[in-house]
Amino acid sequence: MNREIYRIAVPAIVANVTIPLLGLLDTAIAGHLGAESFIGAVAVGAMIFNLIYFSFGFLRMSTSGLTAQQCGRGDDSGSVRVLKEALAVSLALGVVVIALQWPLQWLLLAVIAPSREVAALSQQYFHLCVWGAPPILMMMAVKGWMLGMQDSRGPMKISIAVNVINTVVSLVCVYVFDMGFMGIAVGTLVSEYAALCYSVLLLWRSFPSHVRMLLGGSVRVRVSRRYFTVSGDIFVRSLLLTLVHLAVVSIGARSGDLMLAVNSLMQQLNTFFAYFLDGIAFAGEALVGKYYGAGDMKNMHRCVRRLFLWATVLALSFAAIYAFPRGLFSLLTDQTSVVSAAMDYRWWCAALPLAGMAAFVWDGVFIGLTRSRGMLVAVAVAVALFFGLYFAMPSSLGNHRLWLAFVAYLFTRGVVQTVIFYAPSKAPSKGRFEATEKVKNSLF
Repeated sequence: MNREIYRIAVPAIVANVTIPLLGLLDTAIAGHLGAESFIGAVAVGAMIFNLIYFSFGFLRMSTSGLTAQQCGRGDDSGSVRVLKEALAVSLALGVVVIALQWPLQWLLLAVIAPSREVAALSQQYFHLCVWGAPPILMMMAVKGWMLGMQDSRGPMKISIAVNVINTVVSLVCVYVFDMGFMGIAVGTLVSEYAALCYSVLLLWRSFPSHVRMLLGGSVRVRVSRRYFTVSGDIFVRSLLLTLVHLAVVSIGARSGDLMLAVNSLMQQLNTFFAYFLDGIAFAGEALVGKYYGAGDMKNMHRCVRRLFLWATVLALSFAAIYAFPRGLFSLLTDQTSVVSAAMDYRWWCAALPLAGMAAFVWDGVFIGLTRSRGMLVAVAVAVALFFGLYFAMPSSLGNHRLWLAFVAYLFTRGVVQTVIFYAPSKAPSKGRFEATEKVKNSLF
């Protein structure tokens, strides 16, 4: 079981760590174009697309859980059906994003509120890169399907390919063809379509029989009610998660530039930890879904126990490192005033991995079981607690009340999902997959 988790988790972690590289590379190129506004425009443009694509995270998660269950049953036609549904939905959503690009750009720029010069450059960047929405969303579906088929190396290769192609094309466009700032946008767009072609090639090499079934089937696509139900729950959940993270940024901004910088450093530490825990969660999606689909309850509860063991070791390790974060803060900024101020929050940094560990593991388990409604309920309760705590605490606590509320929010997600998982429930109904009482009572 440990080998199975390792086989899926490690490539998933590598793929996660490559995600911020794309933004860093674009920022590095923009930083050598001679104006601060270029850096700001890339940052704002990347933020806009991150907000849009994060909302569509269900394309990966729904596809992963549903495919893993079909894989466990050995139902190849069912797995192909899920892939066809996911590709159809992702393509349709990509077209919708392109069609709504003007109102989306206006709304998100109004929320972010950059300077006029940065806003103008961001608009140029956005209106070119928005044409990459279909391949980006389709790759999310492909990554989720591969993970459900117990292949996490494929998504890792796709993530690396996007970064490599983007770097090469952007450098050529900027410095060889002298396209300036827009060369970065061209490189991003080209890399997305090229990486989609690479994804299709990987599918053909790794799952040739499934691709033949996909190509040989009917062109007509009927998206199942179950796919819509699971995806809808995860979509609303993603919006709630975005609300909390926007609140953290907004509260920090209203507390002054120093607190905004401090909160940004702490969020970076939390995000880095999340890259590793997400790898464990991805293993949960693939393996729990497979064992549940196969009806192998013994290996399923063994898998959950081992997932928590791996996550606990990682959380304790990160907590120990984050308890002494001065060196990490110094790597992220050379502003001594920011580092000194951030050190006042060192214990909140150490608490973040411990508070969030269970939520990450349960998210993976719930996705594997396609218990999307439980995930939504847990986040809704945690978000309500976050805002309730923050506004109920005295303002004299300053920035500490924000992080107390955020740690409580992370911890509550894990607690609520634990309660939901073990609570008595009815037997699974047609078209819905819920953990049975046998699984719940035998887990620990």
